[in-house]
Amino acid sequence: MAMDWETFKKNFPNLAKEIEENTCSMKLGIKDSSSSKGGKHNVPKFRGYNPNVIDFIRRCDTESQALEIVDYLERRNELSHEEAEKIRVLLKEKGVRFFGSKKGPGWYFKEDPHFSKDSFTF
Repeated sequence: MAMDWETFKKNFPNLAKEIEENTCSMKLGIKDSSSSKGGKHNVPKFRGYNPNVIDFIRRCDTESQALEIVDYLERRNELSHEEAEKIRVLLKEKGVRFFGSKKGPGWYFKEDPHFSKDSFTF
């Protein structure tokens, strides 16, 4: 929707004032890469990503923590009984780290250079 500046100022006076006075700044996690990739923007690779049982298990330190996660997801019907049993067997036989290295705090931010905690400043 196109709108001229005077109409914008009339409809959104506070926002217009902030823009004119440059008193508010906000960076988004999308960086312009038009010069390097034909005009397309780099979109954070985890945008819209919904973690699965493996992602949650990789946050665990112990087998008992991982089993709690599996039980919880099974109760919520996010895992079938068969899937939950297979994961329980793997946990008991192979251990928590069989599913991958531990994901610590900020893991997603570290893995995606286009999306960082610093990208959101107000």
